[in-house]
Amino acid sequence: MTSPFSYTFPAIRGVQAGREYYVSMCPLRLLAKLFVFDNEELMPELRAQRSINRSRIPEIARYIVSNSGSYTFSAITASIDGGLSFAPVSERDTNHFRMGTLTVDMDAKFIVNDGQHRRAAIELAIEERPELGDETIAVVFFHDRGLERCQQMFADLNRHAVKPSASLSVLYDHRNAAASVAKHLGLTSRVFRNLIESERSSLSKRSRKLFTLSALHFSILEMLSEQELEDFSAASKKCNEFWEVIGDQIPEWIYVREGRMTAGEVRQDFIHSHAIVLQALGRVGKFIYKAGAGQPNLKTVFSNLREIDWSRSNIKTWEGRAMIGGRMAKNSQNITLTCNEIKRTLGLPLSPEEQIIESAFAAARQ
Repeated sequence: MTSPFSYTFPAIRGVQAGREYYVSMCPLRLLAKLFVFDNEELMPELRAQRSINRSRIPEIARYIVSNSGSYTFSAITASIDGGLSFAPVSERDTNHFRMGTLTVDMDAKFIVNDGQHRRAAIELAIEERPELGDETIAVVFFHDRGLERCQQMFADLNRHAVKPSASLSVLYDHRNAAASVAKHLGLTSRVFRNLIESERSSLSKRSRKLFTLSALHFSILEMLSEQELEDFSAASKKCNEFWEVIGDQIPEWIYVREGRMTAGEVRQDFIHSHAIVLQALGRVGKFIYKAGAGQPNLKTVFSNLREIDWSRSNIKTWEGRAMIGGRMAKNSQNITLTCNEIKRTLGLPLSPEEQIIESAFAAARQ
């Protein structure tokens, strides 16, 4: 220790790769004061971490504020650039040898190696909800070994990080209204029951499932507004009625339920069970409900849906619209173009925005 002033943390001492590290609890209100982000003006080669994506911070802050009674955060990892010492509770008692007090020179610098977005979001959330400042978050402290070591720590911490699939995120999300409706439909709807893949967001040729939970979730977001989703019963009923009518107009979906075709065969030869088409159909549904006065006659509106050739071999219709180079497309423009083709077949008008995209697509084809 070189400074007469210091920070003191109750901590547990551990060892990784022959180096000591320490785990402590830090009040949320102190995060912004203690932990700084590496200078973003420096070149990446001279920083110990990536630049902060400022657009992510408000979203994380909203998550904290909206779920102040149930939010969950993993530990922040930080390096201490400065003097430190650890005093165990007892040198003799092996049960308390690793518990003690971590004392850090007040001149030391704390650099966040992992969790900089959480730190920034917590700071923003406390501005709105100051009472959150008394809550705590776990912090893992490493003694700084220089820029190269800090950069290696960042690489190692993120080396094996794997984001869960979109379907699994929907399955385990109990706060999201659209996720709740999607899961309910997957269990109760005649169209989707036993045909929803809840863990993966892509299906193999051998999979017995026809749809992914994430694709159904996205279609519901296209179809229903946030206000409609607040009423779970009404939203579920509306979606169930809508998709049952759709399901009766797509023979291959029926064949899979009856065992006359396999899900793999349908997904290989047709596009109508893929996410882009489900989202486009959801968007068409939103237009129909919004344009119609009262309850629209869905069977009449979708009576021409059987006329659509959904096969992948129908390149004239789907290449550049729902497929690019024979592979299913995923961007918003392709969803709009697919929606436009469905609307055209059903005799529904395009919105001004949809017409602009359709005109540009037609011009590019010429």
